[in-house]
Amino acid sequence: MSTTAQARNVVLVHGGFVDGSGWRGVYDLLRADGYRVSVVQNPTLSLAGDVTATRLVLDAQDGPTVLVGHSYGGAVISEAGNHDNVSALVYVAAFAPDKDESVNTLIADPPPGAPVPPIVATPGGYLFLDREKFAEAFAADLPADDARFLADSQVPWGPDALAGTVVNPAWRDKPSFYLVAGDDRMIPPPAQRAMAERAGATVAETAASHSVYVSKPADVAALIAEAASGATS
Repeated sequence: MSTTAQARNVVLVHGGFVDGSGWRGVYDLLRADGYRVSVVQNPTLSLAGDVTATRLVLDAQDGPTVLVGHSYGGAVISEAGNHDNVSALVYVAAFAPDKDESVNTLIADPPPGAPVPPIVATPGGYLFLDREKFAEAFAADLPADDARFLADSQVPWGPDALAGTVVNPAWRDKPSFYLVAGDDRMIPPPAQRAMAERAGATVAETAASHSVYVSKPADVAALIAEAASGATS
């Protein structure tokens, strides 16, 4: 066990198809424990734009900060995490690209039998999930009304977000933590475990859908607190 700088600041970065409101449960738990928490409303139109949006929030932090990303947000924090204020990275059922990798390259060769996310492309190339299949794919452990709200409030996911490549993956230089969602039907759990192992992350796992940040906020907050404590394995 080793230690790094302790952090009282947390910055949360959402993934594709959703906005930052899904972090509310995690936000409330962290705030109750005395953390200063900021939520990035990244547009999800391009990786470069989302990294810029995240860095603007990191600029406003007053010391060591845990940077957290869900799903596609993992690609964002992998690049934005090079910011001087970032002391640790937390991946929540997230992509963790290496240098010159993108979300597109990470999903290009799914394992046999892996669930296929019900992605629908608009004529302009922007992506949504099929509303009628959203709950099963993204939010199987949420109440039906909550899953329907997420399906009906989707944010367009831009092709430049999926194709944007990471130049300097922060997990190569900073402590990383990874929460595997064991029942995920968007990013297969074996792929999550493989990315976590490659990053040398401290790993936790919970039985949850891809919406683990909504359905299991206590598990997410606990791993963030571990990262904030400065302890790494």
